[in-house]
Amino acid sequence: MNKESAVKERYAAGADIQEEALCCPVEYDPKYLDIIPEEVIEKDYGCGDPSQHLNEGETVLDLGSGTGKICFIASQVVGAKGKVIGVDMTDDMLEVARRNAPIIADRIGYANVEFRKGRIQDLALDLELLDQELDQGNGNGSEAYLKAEQLASQIRSEKPMIPDDSVDVVVSNCVLNLVDNDSKKELFKEIYRVLKRGGRAVISDIVSDEPVPQEMQDDDELWSGCISGAFLEEQFLTAFEEAGFYGVHILKLDAKPWQTVKGIEFRSMTIEAFKGKEGTCLERNQAVIYKGPFKQVLDDDGNFMERGKRYAVCDKVYNIYKNEPYSDCFELVDPIEEIPKDEAKIFDCSTTRLRDPKETKGLDYEVTDSGSDCCSESNCC
Repeated sequence: MNKESAVKERYAAGADIQEEALCCPVEYDPKYLDIIPEEVIEKDYGCGDPSQHLNEGETVLDLGSGTGKICFIASQVVGAKGKVIGVDMTDDMLEVARRNAPIIADRIGYANVEFRKGRIQDLALDLELLDQELDQGNGNGSEAYLKAEQLASQIRSEKPMIPDDSVDVVVSNCVLNLVDNDSKKELFKEIYRVLKRGGRAVISDIVSDEPVPQEMQDDDELWSGCISGAFLEEQFLTAFEEAGFYGVHILKLDAKPWQTVKGIEFRSMTIEAFKGKEGTCLERNQAVIYKGPFKQVLDDDGNFMERGKRYAVCDKVYNIYKNEPYSDCFELVDPIEEIPKDEAKIFDCSTTRLRDPKETKGLDYEVTDSGSDCCSESNCC
């Protein structure tokens, strides 16, 4: 049995009868669980809670949504102005989620959740739409196979299940590890593709502290049980970086392992990663100062920044550092005279250089000022 079939079979069974071996203990906010039917909670399997990092009004995509617990929590967090899409490939899981969606909508007063059938490493292909087309009859044998491939390609192009640049946040709860290793690179590309510029991924998954040997990876029971397909801790972060994400960081790493197999510890990790660093680098005389606490840091572009020094950055990086996860790490230095974007020259990001204060103040800056009024008559020493 291939890995995908093993996963579908095990989770189809888990949609019918709760399998405790798939459960990794997680504490969710009880105020969101109160309105969710018990069968959704019992038959949903995860290792973290990415929903706690969502905001009101966002469009959220949940990969491997199962019976819909994270989707139903997210629907309450994003509110009536937000939207939640769950994607799963298992019919039994989708049936439970879809059956309970109207119940949730009635209890919270709005309907903002929908569930779609697809593979998370191929988010453009709507499997239900493909099934509808194939049901119309398209030959036998090799003819049917070639026709199915043609239809799949057409659906991806003309009616993608999840279009490019369409969601604010991609979440997932202990599902990425279940994807075959040969498809994992495509999986991260797909997450990047569907996110809007400035969007982010918040993913909880199982990681290992040592490489998983091949004989364990070949074990269908261990693979479908979220164990032998686990990412090595550092490789989980690197996979996002290689897909084009920036600001990749750990939100939570469980101290206690969920399971230990043959001396290898498997535990839950939740990460956050951002999309939107692509684009032209423009010189607008901006600077950033790394505040510490480390003596120096290495950024994602290979630049070393020492604490307390002014570094020249392009307009794109400057604006990225204004926001999470960097905003607490840097002081931003605006130029006194702003350079309009249409007049800005290209900035060379291939080298690290300090920014002379006169570049931000202007070469002719010779102001003499007594300073601020922090020492007023009432508080001057």
